[in-house]
Amino acid sequence: MTTRILPAVGDVDAARSVTTLLSQLPDAEPAAPVSDSTQLIDTLARLAGESLDDLPEVVLVHERIGPVPALELIREVSLRFPAIGVVLITADVTPGLFSSAMESGARGVVTLPLSYEELASRVQSAAQWSVGVRRHLTTGADVFTGPGGTVISVSGAKGGVGTTVTAVQLALAAQASGRTVALVDMDLQAGDIGSYLDVQFRRSIVDLSSITDISPRVLSDAVFSHGTGLALLLAPSEGESAEEVSDRSARQIVSAMRSRYEVLIVDCGSQLQGASAAAIEMADTALLVTTPDVIAVRGAKRVVRMWDRLQIRKAEETVTVVNRFIRNTEIQPQLIEKITGTSTANTAIPANFKELQAVVDAGRLHELDSKSTVKQALWALAGELGIVKVPEKEKNGAKTGAKFKNDRGSIGRRRDRDGDSRKRPTT
Repeated sequence: MTTRILPAVGDVDAARSVTTLLSQLPDAEPAAPVSDSTQLIDTLARLAGESLDDLPEVVLVHERIGPVPALELIREVSLRFPAIGVVLITADVTPGLFSSAMESGARGVVTLPLSYEELASRVQSAAQWSVGVRRHLTTGADVFTGPGGTVISVSGAKGGVGTTVTAVQLALAAQASGRTVALVDMDLQAGDIGSYLDVQFRRSIVDLSSITDISPRVLSDAVFSHGTGLALLLAPSEGESAEEVSDRSARQIVSAMRSRYEVLIVDCGSQLQGASAAAIEMADTALLVTTPDVIAVRGAKRVVRMWDRLQIRKAEETVTVVNRFIRNTEIQPQLIEKITGTSTANTAIPANFKELQAVVDAGRLHELDSKSTVKQALWALAGELGIVKVPEKEKNGAKTGAKFKNDRGSIGRRRDRDGDSRKRPTT
């Protein structure tokens, strides 16, 4: 059997050494090395998107890979592509590092300087494990599969601008079109998704925060299945419990959920914490909701600058959504775009709280009338983001109205940098 091997090595000399030894392994088919973590995840996602059978059996991760630290990268690969055997290449194999590598999902560790015998042994072992897992996957076992769905983070320029209403309606729009959708409340201290959707559920995101191996069964125990078809992962009812959800656990949770659902909407609220920062960084599209008034726009500008300083998200990679828009208002979307340096969505959400008041007060936001101009605008925004499944007839004949599109057909720019080496707030 031919073993396909993808090395992820940033150092040129190390890459040359690894490639030379791999070329000598029997029945090995080494690919050209990728130079950083982003390129590795993008390459694996592209291969998985074509066919799971196209994924390499073995991925080698060098300890000095960047920008995501090696152990975090191994964890991400293991969660998103569970049929790949990952091997860590390192110069310092201490018992602590070996244990951490195994906990992150590595199938082996190879020491530097590389020796042919050790590399061959570790690669063969990882490849055999990979083949066994793939055989297990074909039997329909209860494990994650696929490259993962689209992640949309929704944040507020300040409190009260309509972040949660936006997140809920985007999720409902995607689900109504036939996609599998999960809605995560990452506003850990003040999350209200449960209140908006009339849900009382004792489990929350905190129940997943200490679990290193989030299986589908564990995830299903923590997720509430709403009558609309949405899967809800709620914020804790006690705000002080937010401290238990670290940025690392947030990355694991988002990765596990994106592996199971086609669309993942994450309500990050207006207060930045380590967990919400990780979700924003991992998102394919990061939305920033603001209202067209001086205070909110100043808040949006402040948020964008903070994200940039903390290396969470660049302004040009952020999409601003203008909520409660009035045509004759002095602050227009073009001005907001200029002030914040972000891209504004084509769709602005009209100011019409009267349409919302009854369902918000009743905690039945999912029952908002389809004739509501607010609902129509938010569902149009979902289409603009590319998270609504378009019927084949429309797909072949209609023009897309999205203003900024990537290869997934959504606004914004895909992000796969999930590391914790960047500065960010801690919970």
